[in-house]
Amino acid sequence: MNDDVPLGLLLAFLAFLLCLSAFFSGTETALMSVNRYRLRHRARGGHRAAQLAERLLQQPDRLIGLILLGNNLVNIVAAQLVGFIAFRLGGPVWVAASGMIFTLVVLIFAEVAPKTLAALHPERLALPAAFVYYPLLKITWPLVRLISLVARGLLRLLGQRIEVADRDQLTIDELRTLVHESGAMLPRRRHQMLMRILELQDITVDHVMVPRSEIVGIDLDDDWDSILRTIRQSRHTRLPVYRENIDNVVGILNLHRLVRHGSLETLNRERLLQLLDEPYFVPERTSLNNQLVQFQRNRQRTAFVVDEYGDIQGIVTLEDILEEIVGDFNMEPEPALADVTLDPEHGGYIVNAAASVRSLNRMMGWHLPTDGPRTLNGLILEQLEAIPQTGASLVLGDYPAEVLETAGNAVKLVRIHPPLANERRAASG
Repeated sequence: MNDDVPLGLLLAFLAFLLCLSAFFSGTETALMSVNRYRLRHRARGGHRAAQLAERLLQQPDRLIGLILLGNNLVNIVAAQLVGFIAFRLGGPVWVAASGMIFTLVVLIFAEVAPKTLAALHPERLALPAAFVYYPLLKITWPLVRLISLVARGLLRLLGQRIEVADRDQLTIDELRTLVHESGAMLPRRRHQMLMRILELQDITVDHVMVPRSEIVGIDLDDDWDSILRTIRQSRHTRLPVYRENIDNVVGILNLHRLVRHGSLETLNRERLLQLLDEPYFVPERTSLNNQLVQFQRNRQRTAFVVDEYGDIQGIVTLEDILEEIVGDFNMEPEPALADVTLDPEHGGYIVNAAASVRSLNRMMGWHLPTDGPRTLNGLILEQLEAIPQTGASLVLGDYPAEVLETAGNAVKLVRIHPPLANERRAASG
């Protein structure tokens, strides 16, 4: 290099090369860490920079090859320039020292600082950089292509298969994590609905069904006046019809169809049997996700839940599954709230032990265990492994509980207190 070149001009050119190196390092990190889903959303909305960035990221090996080509070229030229400047200033001794000093300068100002900034604000750097890299890739295409082919060939020699993986594919668990972490960006109710939809695969119909003991239906062995009274007083639009007990189910009576085909005054047993739908049975371990699909495929709204022996354990309806997603949309009082009474004298809540654990969690904002029995009574019996006496205490998850009333082989009333974690936080505060 000519010694007549002013030193100030050489230092300015060196600073320019360091800026280029910082640009390559920072934008590489930004483009590799940018949110792909937000980028795709903006690209589909017509954002030009997002469209270019998405095209570049469709072939990441070529983009990385371009960035590394530019970054290494700039760093090599800068290192040679530093050596020349050091030689002019102090001779060979300065050249040796300049190597270490320049390494620190590059590490701090052209690597760590820009990459940290890019990791904190990837979209802010990646989108403008797309306007630079897209035409630059077109210009340097033959060289970048050659570098990519050589690198791929080397990896094949090492036994590595070269396939560009689809990084946009997510498993259910990954999608659940994504929705969970985006909670602050979504309305609370919408976030809860999305989480519940993703949890349908993990919940089985026996957790949301109406249990056998609570099924309201028509017993054909009853007198006709009792049958009519059951129909008139029913809060449901579909009633199971059976003989003697629910295991001898005959069909489902659709009250809407009954109204369309005449009034109750003209109804008789023979006509009633003609209006019945065939009973539809599902295994108790069927997931809600699969059952929702089956309801749609079979054009059904009500199913009898059976165990491994074929005995009916309860009834699940389409509304039960939808309520798991959107919450209770009936005009009646919330079932869980009707089963819970505030106990101001002793603190906590008095709860009907026959209440569904999932309903209690959903309506009260609790976090009782849901991976076992479906009712509060079942949860207590499973934990104690015996029928508890009145006054027995236990902890359900983080919730202290006290048995208030038992009858026969079941718990009837329970007092539940706030979680232990809340009490510890209150005491420490």
